[in-house]
Order: sequence, then C-alpha cells, then structure tokens
Amino acid sequence: MKSGRLLAILLLLCGAVGVIVGAGEIYARLFYLGLFLLGGSWLWAKLSLRGLSVERRARSLRASVGDVFEEHFELANHAKLGKLWIELFNETNLPAAAGSRLLTWVGGRQKRTYIARTWLTQRGGFRLGPTRLISGDPFGLFRVEKVIPAQDVLVVLPMIYKIDSFISPPGLLPGGQVIRRKAQDVTPHAAGVREYAPGDPMKRIHWPSSVRRGRLIVKEFEQDPQAEVWLFLDAQSSIHAQKPYEPPLPNSAWMFGKRPRFELPPSTLEYAVSISASLAHYFLAQRRAVGLVTAGHTFTVIPAERSVRQEGKLLETLAFLEAESDLSIADLLAAQAGQLPQGSSAILITPTAFPTLLAAVDDLQRRKLQPVVILLMAESFGGHRGSETLYTSLLERNTPVCRIYCGANLSAELSTVSAHLFTQENVWQRPLLSHLT
Repeated sequence: MKSGRLLAILLLLCGAVGVIVGAGEIYARLFYLGLFLLGGSWLWAKLSLRGLSVERRARSLRASVGDVFEEHFELANHAKLGKLWIELFNETNLPAAAGSRLLTWVGGRQKRTYIARTWLTQRGGFRLGPTRLISGDPFGLFRVEKVIPAQDVLVVLPMIYKIDSFISPPGLLPGGQVIRRKAQDVTPHAAGVREYAPGDPMKRIHWPSSVRRGRLIVKEFEQDPQAEVWLFLDAQSSIHAQKPYEPPLPNSAWMFGKRPRFELPPSTLEYAVSISASLAHYFLAQRRAVGLVTAGHTFTVIPAERSVRQEGKLLETLAFLEAESDLSIADLLAAQAGQLPQGSSAILITPTAFPTLLAAVDDLQRRKLQPVVILLMAESFGGHRGSETLYTSLLERNTPVCRIYCGANLSAELSTVSAHLFTQENVWQRPLLSHLT
C-alpha cells in the first residue's frame, strides 16, 4: 500500500514540476495520470464495501469443552457491482477461533458461504464476533473497513466424563430405588390409579383415565427414599494450582466434525469443575435431586432439584466459575450445612491441604449428613503439600475419599470409587442406623 501511494505521489510531483517549468506535454500527462490514479482508487475503495452484509449462524449456542463448534458464514453482496477482494476477520474472543477468510471476486447480487470449525478448549461465554470486513482498490492505495457487531454468545460448558458407578447416598428410608408404600404427597414415582375419594387434591386427578371411564380417577404415588446430593465446590483462590500449559493443537479429525481427544489443563480448578459437572450429570440421570454450593465471584447456592433444566443451570454456573473467592471449603459447609435435609449426601470437591477440612467433615457427620470427599492432590498440580496427610486423616474418620492426581483418568477414578474404597464395611451404615433408631 505504501509503495503504491508513493508511486502515485511521485507521478503527481513530477507532472506538476514539469508543467510549472514547461518541460513538455509528457509531464502534464504524468500529472493527470497520477491524479486519476489517486482519485479513481479512492472512489473504488469507498464503494468496495457498499452493499455487503455478513450473517453468522450456528446450530446451537451451547457446546461442551472438547467439542468441534461449527459456524456458518454467509457474505452477501447486495450491490450490482462486483467486489474484487474482501478480507473477513472473525474477531471473537473464542480461543483459536476459525472463520477468517480472504474472498476474491464476489459478483453483484451474489453470496459466498463457508463453514468454520473451531475446537473448543476453554469453558465460558464467548462473543461470536465482531466481524471485520476489509477491502480496497486494485492497486492497494486505499483500504476501508467495516465492523459488524457481535449478536450471539456461545456458552461452552465443562467437559463431562462418563461415570459408571458412584457411592449412592442412602437417604432416611430403607429399601431400593422406590419404597413400595403409598405417599400422601406427589413424588416422581407413580404407583398407579384408583377412583377418586373425598379429600383427594385436584392436582392428582388423571384426566385421560377419568374421561375414558366416565368417573374421576386419581394417581397414586410411592414414597421416594432418595436423599439429596449436594456438591460443594471449593473455589478459594489461594489453594488452587496449575502447571504451565499450552493449549493443544487440533488434529485432522476435527476438520470432519469429529470430536478430537481432549485432555484437561493441569489445573485443580478445571479438574474440580469437570468432576462437579460429571457427578451432576450422573446423579440427575438417576433422577436424584442435585444441588450446588460454591463461591467464585459471588456466593452461589443452587437448590437441589431433579430435572433436565436443573442440569442446564448447574453446567452453566460451572462454565463461568473462577477461583476468585476468599471462602474456604469449611466456610461453604458452615454456611449451608444447616439448610441440608438429614440423610443428604455432601460431596466435597477440593484441592485443600489444610486440616480445617477435617473439622468440617466431623460437623457434617454430627448433623446426620453423609460426606464424600473428592480430594485433588494439589502437590501433583504444583500446589501446596499436605494432601497425603489429609487423605490419611479422612480415612481414619471412616470418610469416603477419592484421590485425584494430575493426569488421572477421571472417568475411571470416579467410576471405581464405590468399588475399591470401602469394600470391608459400609461407612454410612452406622450413622444411618443410629438415625433410624
């Protein structure tokens, strides 16, 4: 661009000097040529982005870490004149985002489309834009830009690992998945139908059966013995650690929309978030009520529920969680333990190496709550020492605890918790029997 402008300026100067000194007609032609070149190029550049629009579409604005995100770009030229060249820059804050292209000769009333695929390696919210268009004249003398603001936000959820089995909280009632005993309240477990009796609430009437039989029919429900599952995620800034890390480069498989193999960054926070997401998905798939307590930028409590909508709320909260809190895991438990129903399970996910965790676990057991500790071994992530001593102390208290080292296979480690931790004796049996008696 600079060399082109310099050439045009030299033509103008030479021509102007020649005309002034009367050196000949050739200098006048050089002057007019330089003037025409600058004026024509400026006008061409001004018109090069007229009538252009860009549309960006995605099948879904929610994805997970490790997925390949596909975005459809459409550049439309609504003008009658063609465009010689267009540079399209995708200025999203999504890491390693694709989508930037150099398009040549977009004819009048034509469209150019393409698909950009980005490997998602970081959770959080990312703007899909802005989109910057750059063009100019054929000689490169002038460049013009046009910025199209971002309109959509992509939410990248934490990576979920498959869990085959996990320690299940026993609740307050004996039995299996469902207690075969009629319940007065509406529960997730329907037992059957019967004729309406005076005093039955209207919300229990089963209208399709009532219409077929010509009389009021109500639904009956069985008691639900399943205790609530509460996830306590430690987001205290001073205890989390991370080793030096460079984001991985995608392989050839992702170009065909396949999910590449992804490994979590060597960060205790990323491991803790993925573990929480995986456990939430596992228990909600079993129709358990799952709640979350954590403190990142703010103190967050999501009440325990069982639904697909609940999973969405939990995953979205975890997607934006950062280790920005001064509250320890013991502080989280002290603030919320009194609100948990007796018999509930409190799963503590923490990289702490401090003995304050032991006092918090003892308090949970006194409250007839069932603690499980997922202990991230901070030293393996480059953090504080003392995790092994804390692990031994938890075992001495008959507390279910699972050690997670940096680089561990989370799916395998979490799936074998119930198989290899406490095969000799059910550590929850004593507090449960004492409560029932």
